[in-house]
Amino acid sequence: MKEIKKIAIANRGEVAVRIIRACQELGLKSVLLHSKADIHSRAYRMSDEQICIGESEVGESYLSIERNVDGALAAGADALHPGFGFLSENADFAQALEDKGILFIGPSPEAIRAMGDKVAAKKLIEAEGLPSVPGYSGDDQSLAT
Repeated sequence: MKEIKKIAIANRGEVAVRIIRACQELGLKSVLLHSKADIHSRAYRMSDEQICIGESEVGESYLSIERNVDGALAAGADALHPGFGFLSENADFAQALEDKGILFIGPSPEAIRAMGDKVAAKKLIEAEGLPSVPGYSGDDQSLAT
């Protein structure tokens, strides 16, 4: 595993500020991947580097796998922290980063896929003999049932 020196942050607002503070405490460089709407934000001012990944619309920036991966690569980031929301639970995003040699700070793509579907996750948990919340999980999901 390579040493982490620079972390890209694929989030905004207070979430990004908290990640930047953690980077500072750990002596790591932070790169904020931001939309045009966030150039005057606290996170923008606090981060060591900034890379604009698109327009203000989240679909053109924070929700774009390609733009976030390209931004992390352009910054020379060793890892990427997704925060929460946006792409944090997207297995394709975690996989795209892994494929480019960037560590995704979060679950593996396989874990995200396995646990992202709640019904499939419950079946997996039960197959392993682990406790789960009781309830009906049969095929008939009608209200009457």
